[in-house]
Amino acid sequence: QVQLVESGGGLVQPGGSLKLTCDTSRDIFDFYAMGWYRQAPGKQRELVAFIGSGGGTYYADNVKGRFTTFRHNFQNTIYLQMNRLKPEDTAVYYCNKYSEDWRDYDYWGQGTQVTVSS
Repeated sequence: QVQLVESGGGLVQPGGSLKLTCDTSRDIFDFYAMGWYRQAPGKQRELVAFIGSGGGTYYADNVKGRFTTFRHNFQNTIYLQMNRLKPEDTAVYYCNKYSEDWRDYDYWGQGTQVTVSS
């Protein structure tokens, strides 16, 4: 059974930091790059970052230099360290495998809410 469990969200002031955690199942973690995605109210889901099985990473331009994703291979876990948060980072954050057709995925976890506000 696919497992995607996100946690670590919350309310933070602009300029603050949060660290998100994604626990997933080994059958996904071992064979796919893992991505972080987010969806703000009234907007489409967007790709934030992904990390390949070998550790290579990609970041969207609007988070580059502020967000870092890394993986713990023995725990089937990935993390998203978010620094210098901005109000426009407010969204529900999700993890899932990453591939070029991620927009067609029909299974997502519950996500974790990140709110950046003073």
